[in-house]
Amino acid sequence: MCVNGRDGEQRRVAAVIYNPVRVDVPRVRAAVETAAAGRFELVWLETTPEEGGQSQVGEALARGASLVLAAGGDGTVRAVAEALRGRDATLGIIPGGTGNLLARNLGIPIASVEAACAVAFSGRERRIDVGVALAHRLDGSATEHAFLVMAGVGIDATMIANARPQLKRRFGWLAYVDAAFRALPKASKVPVRYRLDNGHERSAHVSTILVANCGALPGNMELIPDGELDDGLLDVAVVQPATVFGWLAIWRKVTWENRVLRKSSIGRRIIRFTDRAIRTRLSYLRGASVQLAVDAPEPFELDGDAFGEILRLDLRVDELALRVKAPGIPVG
Repeated sequence: MCVNGRDGEQRRVAAVIYNPVRVDVPRVRAAVETAAAGRFELVWLETTPEEGGQSQVGEALARGASLVLAAGGDGTVRAVAEALRGRDATLGIIPGGTGNLLARNLGIPIASVEAACAVAFSGRERRIDVGVALAHRLDGSATEHAFLVMAGVGIDATMIANARPQLKRRFGWLAYVDAAFRALPKASKVPVRYRLDNGHERSAHVSTILVANCGALPGNMELIPDGELDDGLLDVAVVQPATVFGWLAIWRKVTWENRVLRKSSIGRRIIRFTDRAIRTRLSYLRGASVQLAVDAPEPFELDGDAFGEILRLDLRVDELALRVKAPGIPVG
């Protein structure tokens, strides 16, 4: 939708939904106004602890926004994307959080607010998949949530739930390292039953099981090397290290093999030669839907945020349900 500006010229409407805790608001305002360059009528909507982005999207759309910018961390981006799923508006991202997971996977600049704003207003538009998780709780209730990067049950969810808020604010992603060191000594394997695409049920004792829409993480980690944002599939990583050395082998896999060796033919031959031992500790599966079940309530996480405990998690892909701005030449 377009509106008439003060000079009578028609402009599109862009809404900025911002988390005042996660971003430098004056800097974001200046960068947005520069990138908009008078082509957009700007609407500013602030998130609150009670309203993390979904209701603000409703207001933005009611005011005619065709471009909705999420300025904040992964929680803000996830909430805004959840409300934009299947709607006739495009998401732009101004990263300002701990992990900036979707921004990393899209190649959006993380270190520069100004560069991220340039992508949001002048980048190319693409469609990506959205993961949908139906969480079945101990009390019999079920809640549905969208996710953009990954869902997890096991040590990762425990680590995220235990991350100290003050460390997250001060040190960002390193707060999860602190939480991991505190969680690992007490961690026990989680018995999980899982099924892909209504196939045969499998069972495993896992440290964690991750269901991903894409695979790049902070710290130069490529957890899911074949994960794509627009392939209509979810990638499952089943993590089962038996010892500390098993964790070290997985660390080498996601930081060295997946990111570096896979990019050359010689490197791929090296991986084939050495990969047999790691398969018992880290295995990959793929499907359009995944069902997970546990015997006792377990915490789960979506895109780096804790979402309580579940007994069952049903996950599926809403294919190409979200329009998002990414680096590159704009469409049209």
